[in-house]
Amino acid sequence: MISVDAALAQLFALVSPLPVEDVPLGEAAGRVLARPVAARRDQPPFAASAMDGYAVRSEDATVGATLTVIGEARAGEGFTGTVGAGEAARIFTGAPVPPGADRVVIQEDVNRDGNRITLTDRLDKGPHIRAMGADFRAGDTICAPRRLRPADLALAAAMNLPTLPVHRRPDVALIATGDELVMPGEDPGPDQIIASNSFGLKAMIEAEGGIARLLPIARDTVASLKTVFALAEGADLIITIGGASVGDHDLVAPVAAELGMEQSFYKVAMRPGKPLMAGRMGTAAMVGLPGNPVSALICGHVFLLPMLRAMQGLPAEPAPLRRGVLAADVAANGPRAHYMRARITPEGLVPFEKQDSALLTILTEAQALIVRPPSDGPRGPGEAVDYLPL
Repeated sequence: MISVDAALAQLFALVSPLPVEDVPLGEAAGRVLARPVAARRDQPPFAASAMDGYAVRSEDATVGATLTVIGEARAGEGFTGTVGAGEAARIFTGAPVPPGADRVVIQEDVNRDGNRITLTDRLDKGPHIRAMGADFRAGDTICAPRRLRPADLALAAAMNLPTLPVHRRPDVALIATGDELVMPGEDPGPDQIIASNSFGLKAMIEAEGGIARLLPIARDTVASLKTVFALAEGADLIITIGGASVGDHDLVAPVAAELGMEQSFYKVAMRPGKPLMAGRMGTAAMVGLPGNPVSALICGHVFLLPMLRAMQGLPAEPAPLRRGVLAADVAANGPRAHYMRARITPEGLVPFEKQDSALLTILTEAQALIVRPPSDGPRGPGEAVDYLPL
């Protein structure tokens, strides 16, 4: 049995960043940028008006000055003439500032009569001009690796980048195992339950950028397991759920070994989630999760999500923890790290009284997992602890 940190290190050793592909900008949301990309133009590409008003020479911008309007500049169509002494050009927000002008007087500070304007005593200091390249210059870069957010995509579009280089999305095969399982909507027998873990893990994987393939339930026979493993061909990561313990009907490990899996470890010093197995099967990494629903999903947060991030070119790091304070007593912890479901309240973290690894209802209500180190002593309200936000 190994520690959580040791298990993570071995899991990271099983994966590496996936190949890079160019995708259209409109399909890049949530993908991980693989290398820096550079702007192809300045933004703004010209000195632009920041307000609706009149473009003038700054020396003419005095209270009471009367100027002649000689033209108009609007977004997408600038004024081609030059603004000289005693002249002004009507201008709208985003329009190029015409040659000769270096100041925009906002329209609220002007009285207009025909083609003449008079600057009123409300005249502000201006200049209400966005300088060429004020946002970014040609050659400025978006750094990588980074998960592409809406603002990143807007910036890339403004940089005139129609495609972006991103890491390929991980292909993840999900295999639930066990004679006791039936799919949601089916009629379970008297000794059967509904397969639930796969759907929570699928949502988790897809939210992190992976492509999850839900394979048929593998029954507790060698033939069934081999058939479903064959359907996982081409996956970057194979995840089995259940059947990884050492009972008479837990066949995942021996069947996987027969199919060529090289095991990295089995059992992690944590609860819930102790019967975790990992290794390599051909070109794919393989992780065998416990069958209890809470155990499987907590292992997903602790192990699978960091693996998926590393496969997409992000740093190989544990799930980021936060620091909080307890708002209730907790007893001394045992020899395994304990991930306790908890609520976040104004007073601090409150663990649920029941921590059974089969209770999905409590996991749906939990907002955090308090991380108790092995052999940690009893703690009380106000003491600081690490937690994993959910």
